Amino acid sequence: MKFSAKQSEQFVRLMRVALCALSLLLWSACANRPNAGAPRSNEPPYPVLMTETAERRDAALAAWTRFTTEQGITNSPQPEFQPVTATLRSLPTLTGTPIYLPKVGQGATMTEEDTRESLRRFITSISELTGAQPQQLSLVQRADLADGTKKARYEQRPFRFPLRGGYGVLEITFAPDRRVIQVTSTCIPEIEQLQRAGAGIRPKLTADQVPARIAGKTFTYTDATGTHQTFTVAKEDEITVRELVVYPTPRLTDPSVLEFHLAWEILVGREPNQRTIYLDAVTNEIITAK
Repeated sequence: MKFSAKQSEQFVRLMRVALCALSLLLWSACANRPNAGAPRSNEPPYPVLMTETAERRDAALAAWTRFTTEQGITNSPQPEFQPVTATLRSLPTLTGTPIYLPKVGQGATMTEEDTRESLRRFITSISELTGAQPQQLSLVQRADLADGTKKARYEQRPFRFPLRGGYGVLEITFAPDRRVIQVTSTCIPEIEQLQRAGAGIRPKLTADQVPARIAGKTFTYTDATGTHQTFTVAKEDEITVRELVVYPTPRLTDPSVLEFHLAWEILVGREPNQRTIYLDAVTNEIITAK
């Protein structure tokens, strides 16, 4: 099929108009593309937050009443709870019936194997108060103390990466006669919600990229006492990036909010002057240094 000269000219003009419109469309898309360093709408909110609620504390108080009733204790004073998580911080003084570990085994004194099974059953019975299920906990220490008491220390490992910042620890102190003397938990409850909230969070740098990023930089952070400190990573310092961790920390402006950060655990320098710093793996800001 042949076109006349006039038809050919009209076709060329139409093609030019179409190409011009396509160019404008592509330019507009590029101009409106989000900044590579800015949060994208499809990225999860960060850091992941846990907020203190009356409902969580009320649930812990109800769990305490159920537990002490099962132990044969009536009108027990309230225990001390951790802020935000509402897990056990310390047991109250019980003047009457004490709390006991379950009896396991046939002997008058439990063997070490019996003791560990007894502790496992006890942890199951108080999981609502510790914030951790037995399958999340690993026994890292079982010690006989100088005063004759015994202590078991567990670490909660609910996430892909280990918990830091003093969180995720359960300690149970007890006597040879199975009396429970103290229970302290910094474990994290409501793990499923936190896992869903942080499912899409990824580090911005690889472990190999971290040393070059922090060498020669000066960071300002808040230490464990709440004091602002300044720390400079010297370029000649030995920098060892250990691993990714989950670092919960109370929000500075509102301690009723617990922030969960994905962080690089980094060793800077050598002993005895070695320092551990935690670098936010998403914002590349220092969280704390020790």
